[in-house]
Amino acid sequence: MKLLHIDSSVLGDNSVSRILSAEIVARQKALHPSTEIIYRDLALDVASHLSGGHIAARHGAPIEEQGLLGDIAKGDEYLTELLDADIIVIGAPMYNFSVSSQLKVWIDRVVVAGRTFTYNDTGEVRALVSPSKKIFIASTRGSAYAPGSPYAAFEHHESYLKGVFAFLGLHDVTIVRAEGLAFGPEAKDAAISQARGEIALISA
Repeated sequence: MKLLHIDSSVLGDNSVSRILSAEIVARQKALHPSTEIIYRDLALDVASHLSGGHIAARHGAPIEEQGLLGDIAKGDEYLTELLDADIIVIGAPMYNFSVSSQLKVWIDRVVVAGRTFTYNDTGEVRALVSPSKKIFIASTRGSAYAPGSPYAAFEHHESYLKGVFAFLGLHDVTIVRAEGLAFGPEAKDAAISQARGEIALISA
């Protein structure tokens, strides 16, 4: 069994999403001791944002931009790791109501027509990824965005990630959330404690 662990926070040791994603991985390792773990820290080593050169190369044009070949190879590694993984654990803080730009780069490299999805003649999407993969998202947010809350309309974070994975045919998605982290030390500690309790209950 292979587990792909991705962190995307720029906060290093001060990141709650990194703490929680590591604890989810530790829980999975305890449940499945033989699991092989592949780790990607997107804050330290991320591919470039897509450019016209990337798209042209994808359609067979010669690669003329310096460094583009290596960057395309890194994106291909992201794709291979996703396809090979049985379990995917993502540390995903909310930045300005959505995911970090680093995580968006990763998404742009794995949601690829002809590789992870395709369209049929009528425009319907057919996923090319094994639907048996399990996804765990360590979601962290400074405010609260639950349905009915004052900021619910600004939630383009968990809903976006779930939509991306659903588009790829991946519906076994578990979100471990710690939100309200900016509401003061007590609220932050309570949110982290609740998330840790949810991690401890993961049984598969």
